[in-house]
Amino acid sequence: MGKWDWQVFLQDTGGGQTYLEWLMSAWGWTLSVALLSLVVALVVGSLIGILRTVPNKGVAFFAECWVELFRNIPLLVQIFLWYHVIPSLFLSLRAVPSFLLVVFALGFFTSARVAEQVKAGINALPKGQRYAGLAMGLTLPQTYRYVLLPMAFRIVIPPLTSESMNIIKNSSVAFAVSISEMTMFAMQAQEETSRGIEVYLAVTGLYFISAFAINRLALLIEHKVQVPGTLGGGK
Repeated sequence: MGKWDWQVFLQDTGGGQTYLEWLMSAWGWTLSVALLSLVVALVVGSLIGILRTVPNKGVAFFAECWVELFRNIPLLVQIFLWYHVIPSLFLSLRAVPSFLLVVFALGFFTSARVAEQVKAGINALPKGQRYAGLAMGLTLPQTYRYVLLPMAFRIVIPPLTSESMNIIKNSSVAFAVSISEMTMFAMQAQEETSRGIEVYLAVTGLYFISAFAINRLALLIEHKVQVPGTLGGGK
Protein backbone atom coordinates (compact mmCIF):
# COMPACT_ATOMS: atom_id res chain seq x y z
CA MET A 1 0.00 0.00 0.00
CA GLY A 2 1.39 3.38 -1.00
CA LYS A 3 1.56 6.46 1.19
CA TRP A 4 -1.52 8.54 1.70
CA ASP A 5 -1.71 11.43 -0.74
CA TRP A 6 -3.91 14.26 0.49
CA GLN A 7 -2.79 16.33 -2.47
CA VAL A 8 -5.49 14.48 -4.40
CA PHE A 9 -8.00 17.08 -3.21
CA LEU A 10 -6.02 19.80 -5.00
CA GLN A 11 -6.17 18.00 -8.32
CA ASP A 12 -8.47 19.25 -11.04
CA THR A 13 -11.51 17.08 -11.69
CA GLY A 14 -11.50 18.00 -15.35
CA GLY A 15 -14.63 20.05 -14.86
CA GLY A 16 -13.03 23.31 -13.84
CA GLN A 17 -12.88 22.61 -10.10
CA THR A 18 -10.69 20.71 -7.66
CA TYR A 19 -11.79 17.66 -5.74
CA LEU A 20 -11.77 19.79 -2.57
CA GLU A 21 -14.20 22.25 -4.15
CA TRP A 22 -16.35 19.33 -5.28
CA LEU A 23 -16.28 17.90 -1.75
CA MET A 24 -17.34 21.23 -0.24
CA SER A 25 -20.19 21.48 -2.73
CA ALA A 26 -21.27 17.93 -1.88
CA TRP A 27 -21.15 18.79 1.82
CA GLY A 28 -23.45 21.73 1.11
CA TRP A 29 -25.92 19.44 -0.65
CA THR A 30 -25.80 16.99 2.25
CA LEU A 31 -26.52 19.73 4.77
CA SER A 32 -29.27 21.20 2.60
CA VAL A 33 -31.05 17.87 2.24
CA ALA A 34 -30.65 17.06 5.93
CA LEU A 35 -31.71 20.43 7.35
CA LEU A 36 -34.74 20.88 5.09
CA SER A 37 -35.79 17.28 5.80
CA LEU A 38 -35.38 17.98 9.50
CA VAL A 39 -37.72 20.97 9.26
CA VAL A 40 -40.33 18.83 7.48
CA ALA A 41 -39.89 16.03 10.02
CA LEU A 42 -40.22 18.30 13.06
CA VAL A 43 -43.29 20.15 11.76
CA VAL A 44 -45.16 17.12 10.42
CA GLY A 45 -43.96 14.76 13.14
CA SER A 46 -44.98 17.12 15.93
CA LEU A 47 -48.44 17.54 14.43
CA ILE A 48 -48.91 13.79 13.97
CA GLY A 49 -47.61 13.11 17.49
CA ILE A 50 -50.10 15.58 18.95
CA LEU A 51 -52.97 14.09 16.93
CA ARG A 52 -52.16 10.65 18.30
CA THR A 53 -52.98 11.88 21.81
CA VAL A 54 -56.22 13.77 21.17
CA PRO A 55 -59.49 12.24 22.49
CA ASN A 56 -60.87 11.64 19.00
CA LYS A 57 -60.62 8.09 17.73
CA GLY A 58 -60.86 9.03 14.05
CA VAL A 59 -58.10 11.62 14.23
CA ALA A 60 -55.91 9.39 16.39
CA PHE A 61 -56.42 6.48 13.96
CA PHE A 62 -55.32 8.63 11.00
CA ALA A 63 -52.19 9.69 12.89
CA GLU A 64 -51.48 6.08 13.83
CA CYS A 65 -51.78 5.00 10.18
CA TRP A 66 -49.33 7.75 9.18
CA VAL A 67 -46.73 6.50 11.64
CA GLU A 68 -47.13 2.85 10.70
CA LEU A 69 -46.99 3.62 6.97
CA PHE A 70 -43.79 5.64 6.98
CA ARG A 71 -42.09 3.67 9.74
CA ASN A 72 -42.48 0.25 8.12
CA ILE A 73 -41.32 1.01 4.58
CA PRO A 74 -37.52 1.13 4.07
CA LEU A 75 -36.20 4.62 3.45
CA LEU A 76 -34.56 3.71 0.13
CA VAL A 77 -37.85 2.30 -1.14
CA GLN A 78 -39.61 5.52 -0.12
CA ILE A 79 -36.99 7.53 -2.01
CA PHE A 80 -37.67 5.51 -5.17
CA LEU A 81 -41.45 5.81 -4.68
CA TRP A 82 -41.19 9.60 -4.49
CA TYR A 83 -38.80 9.75 -7.44
CA HIS A 84 -40.35 7.22 -9.84
CA VAL A 85 -43.93 6.44 -8.80
CA ILE A 86 -45.60 9.46 -7.20
CA PRO A 87 -44.75 11.89 -10.06
CA SER A 88 -46.39 9.39 -12.44
CA LEU A 89 -49.56 9.46 -10.36
CA PHE A 90 -49.56 13.21 -9.77
CA LEU A 91 -48.31 14.81 -12.97
CA SER A 92 -47.83 18.23 -11.36
CA LEU A 93 -44.97 16.76 -9.32
CA ARG A 94 -42.95 16.04 -12.45
CA ALA A 95 -41.77 19.63 -12.39
CA VAL A 96 -40.56 19.34 -8.79
CA PRO A 97 -36.74 19.01 -8.54
CA SER A 98 -35.48 15.62 -7.38
CA PHE A 99 -33.78 17.44 -4.51
CA LEU A 100 -37.17 18.41 -3.03
CA LEU A 101 -38.60 14.93 -3.62
CA VAL A 102 -35.77 13.52 -1.51
CA VAL A 103 -36.47 16.14 1.16
CA PHE A 104 -40.12 15.07 1.32
CA ALA A 105 -39.23 11.38 1.42
CA LEU A 106 -36.63 11.75 4.15
CA GLY A 107 -38.75 14.28 6.05
CA PHE A 108 -41.88 12.11 6.09
CA PHE A 109 -39.86 9.01 6.97
CA THR A 110 -38.33 10.80 9.95
CA SER A 111 -41.66 12.41 10.90
CA ALA A 112 -42.95 8.99 11.95
CA ARG A 113 -40.10 8.69 14.43
CA VAL A 114 -40.56 12.27 15.65
CA ALA A 115 -44.27 11.58 16.15
CA GLU A 116 -43.40 8.65 18.41
CA GLN A 117 -41.18 10.88 20.53
CA VAL A 118 -43.75 13.69 20.77
CA LYS A 119 -46.50 11.26 21.72
CA ALA A 120 -44.27 9.73 24.40
CA GLY A 121 -43.46 13.20 25.76
CA ILE A 122 -47.12 14.17 26.05
CA ASN A 123 -48.10 10.85 27.62
CA ALA A 124 -45.26 11.20 30.14
CA LEU A 125 -46.97 14.22 31.68
CA PRO A 126 -49.43 13.71 34.52
CA LYS A 127 -52.99 13.49 33.19
CA GLY A 128 -54.01 16.02 35.78
CA GLN A 129 -52.29 18.76 33.78
CA ARG A 130 -54.72 18.33 30.89
CA TYR A 131 -57.71 18.21 33.20
CA ALA A 132 -56.47 21.28 35.06
CA GLY A 133 -56.16 23.24 31.83
CA LEU A 134 -59.66 22.29 30.74
CA ALA A 135 -61.03 23.06 34.22
CA MET A 136 -59.54 26.57 33.98
CA GLY A 137 -61.66 27.22 30.90
CA LEU A 138 -59.01 26.60 28.24
CA THR A 139 -60.05 24.88 25.06
CA LEU A 140 -58.33 21.63 24.12
CA PRO A 141 -56.02 23.37 21.59
CA GLN A 142 -55.17 26.01 24.19
CA THR A 143 -54.47 23.32 26.76
CA TYR A 144 -52.00 21.69 24.37
CA ARG A 145 -50.40 25.00 23.43
CA TYR A 146 -50.01 26.54 26.87
CA VAL A 147 -49.90 23.57 29.25
CA LEU A 148 -48.86 20.28 27.64
CA LEU A 149 -46.55 21.07 24.73
CA PRO A 150 -44.12 23.43 26.53
CA MET A 151 -43.28 20.64 28.98
CA ALA A 152 -43.53 17.77 26.49
CA PHE A 153 -41.03 19.30 24.06
CA ARG A 154 -38.56 19.83 26.89
CA ILE A 155 -38.82 16.12 27.69
CA VAL A 156 -38.24 14.96 24.12
CA ILE A 157 -35.25 17.15 23.23
CA PRO A 158 -32.72 14.31 23.89
CA PRO A 159 -34.43 11.75 21.61
CA LEU A 160 -35.07 14.44 19.00
CA THR A 161 -31.35 15.14 19.08
CA SER A 162 -30.71 11.54 18.07
CA GLU A 163 -33.23 11.81 15.24
CA SER A 164 -31.56 15.02 14.06
CA MET A 165 -28.19 13.28 13.97
CA ASN A 166 -29.70 10.29 12.18
CA ILE A 167 -31.14 12.49 9.45
CA ILE A 168 -27.61 13.66 8.60
CA LYS A 169 -26.56 10.06 8.12
CA ASN A 170 -29.75 9.02 6.32
CA SER A 171 -29.30 11.85 3.81
CA SER A 172 -26.68 9.64 2.16
CA VAL A 173 -29.47 7.72 0.39
CA ALA A 174 -29.96 10.78 -1.84
CA PHE A 175 -27.14 9.46 -4.02
CA ALA A 176 -29.60 6.84 -5.30
CA VAL A 177 -31.44 9.53 -7.28
CA SER A 178 -28.31 11.37 -8.41
CA ILE A 179 -28.18 14.09 -5.78
CA SER A 180 -24.54 15.20 -5.67
CA GLU A 181 -24.12 14.82 -1.91
CA MET A 182 -21.11 13.43 -0.07
CA THR A 183 -21.73 9.73 -0.58
CA MET A 184 -22.04 10.20 -4.34
CA PHE A 185 -18.91 12.36 -4.28
CA ALA A 186 -17.02 9.63 -2.42
CA MET A 187 -18.06 6.93 -4.87
CA GLN A 188 -17.20 8.94 -7.96
CA ALA A 189 -14.00 10.52 -6.62
CA GLN A 190 -12.70 7.13 -5.51
CA GLU A 191 -13.27 5.71 -8.98
CA GLU A 192 -11.56 8.64 -10.68
CA THR A 193 -8.55 8.97 -8.37
CA SER A 194 -8.17 5.45 -6.90
CA ARG A 195 -7.64 7.22 -3.55
CA GLY A 196 -10.42 5.57 -1.59
CA ILE A 197 -8.75 5.92 1.82
CA GLU A 198 -8.28 9.67 1.59
CA VAL A 199 -11.68 10.27 0.01
CA TYR A 200 -13.69 8.17 2.44
CA LEU A 201 -11.79 9.45 5.48
CA ALA A 202 -12.54 13.04 4.44
CA VAL A 203 -16.22 12.27 3.89
CA THR A 204 -16.43 10.38 7.18
CA GLY A 205 -14.89 13.34 8.98
CA LEU A 206 -17.44 15.76 7.51
CA TYR A 207 -20.34 13.47 8.44
CA PHE A 208 -18.95 13.34 11.99
CA ILE A 209 -18.53 17.13 12.18
CA SER A 210 -22.09 17.68 10.94
CA ALA A 211 -23.67 15.25 13.39
CA PHE A 212 -21.51 16.45 16.28
CA ALA A 213 -22.47 20.10 15.60
CA ILE A 214 -26.16 19.20 15.78
CA ASN A 215 -25.52 17.30 19.02
CA ARG A 216 -23.80 20.31 20.61
CA LEU A 217 -26.51 22.71 19.41
CA ALA A 218 -29.28 20.50 20.78
CA LEU A 219 -27.44 20.18 24.10
CA LEU A 220 -27.21 23.97 24.31
CA ILE A 221 -30.94 24.32 23.59
CA GLU A 222 -31.72 21.67 26.20
CA HIS A 223 -29.81 23.61 28.86
CA LYS A 224 -31.46 26.88 27.84
CA VAL A 225 -35.02 25.57 28.11
CA GLN A 226 -34.51 23.29 31.11
CA VAL A 227 -37.12 24.00 33.78
CA PRO A 228 -35.43 25.33 36.96
CA GLY A 229 -35.61 22.88 39.80
CA THR A 230 -35.74 19.78 37.59
CA LEU A 231 -32.89 17.31 37.12
CA GLY A 232 -30.11 19.17 35.33
CA GLY A 233 -31.99 22.43 35.40
CA GLY A 234 -30.75 25.76 36.58
CA LYS A 235 -31.35 27.21 39.99
